[in-house]
Amino acid sequence: MRNILFYVTATFFLNYSYSQNIEKFADSIRKIHNIPELNYAVISSEKIIEIKALGVKKINSELHAELSDRFRIGSNTKTITSYIAAVLVNEGKIKWDTRFFELFPELKAKSNPAYYGLTLWDLITFRAKIMKWSYGNEMPTKKEVFGTNQEQRYKLISWILQQEPVKEPQIIYWANPSYVAAGLMLEKATGKNYETLVKELGKELNIEFDFGQPNYKDQNQTWGHNEDLEPEMPADNFKLNWLSSAGNINVSLPDYAKFIQMQLKGLLGKSDKLSAEQFNYMHYGLPEFAFGWEWMIEDESNLRYSFHNGNPGTFLTKVFICKDIDKAFIIFANVQCEEADLGMEAIFHKLNRIYSNNFHKS
Repeated sequence: MRNILFYVTATFFLNYSYSQNIEKFADSIRKIHNIPELNYAVISSEKIIEIKALGVKKINSELHAELSDRFRIGSNTKTITSYIAAVLVNEGKIKWDTRFFELFPELKAKSNPAYYGLTLWDLITFRAKIMKWSYGNEMPTKKEVFGTNQEQRYKLISWILQQEPVKEPQIIYWANPSYVAAGLMLEKATGKNYETLVKELGKELNIEFDFGQPNYKDQNQTWGHNEDLEPEMPADNFKLNWLSSAGNINVSLPDYAKFIQMQLKGLLGKSDKLSAEQFNYMHYGLPEFAFGWEWMIEDESNLRYSFHNGNPGTFLTKVFICKDIDKAFIIFANVQCEEADLGMEAIFHKLNRIYSNNFHKS
């Protein structure tokens, strides 16, 4: 009995010390790479192994980091949109080969004929030769794109589909409008706007999803920062609303960890929504980028990871999932710059080295 008690106590303190060392490393990286706030988590399909919030919500402030802090996850929104699409396909509400103009025939006459065959599959997998478009593009203007958020997205895509397609042959066309168009298709198939679809998913998973800048509704929430470490002032940015299904969700790290844990469970065959085969196809089923997920064979560990990065201008978010070791790593920062990106990569490689080494030793 004493031996068992000693083992449990020793293990507790060993794990505590181990976690403390990782936290110190992450905080040192945060300071070296000028990241005001950095949050990170390591999870398995069954539990949160580590989760920390470090730094401050706004540079030169007393707003200390908390795990309830919300981050704009940028293109990691696409991981959520692709999952919603996969579930709706599985439920028979839409098909992967449903064509965009089957649902929006009124737009076909004014659209470029090159887009007539576009399907939901093309859009979600980035195989559509649609022009790149993001927050910095000047056209179209607010005068051309007006109405409710849903109507604005409709008008944006109406304009996008009148433009010339990308001419250069590529495997993947990294175009935000692909996901905006996919979002419109999901709205039409369900009779619900995109925001409602996300909120319904959140209710199912006990996640509080929201949209736009976290500090717009609450200035004590997380502030984003640009590459000059200037905080982004609270605003309701209409272009963020145009790109809602491509990159406008904000969420706390503990809540996004629930979504990623659900993905990890699915990859391991523990989901009642989609089969393991469906989850694996969504993550790895196509070269380089499948359904909302890039994937790679990591050099150091030789393990396969699905991953996605979000970079919406003033935040950076990274998620890496490895089903072979039943682990996922999530890192959030409230600044977007190359320096912060390098720091976040260093944290991932540190965590990956530790947990993949443990896997190989077991």
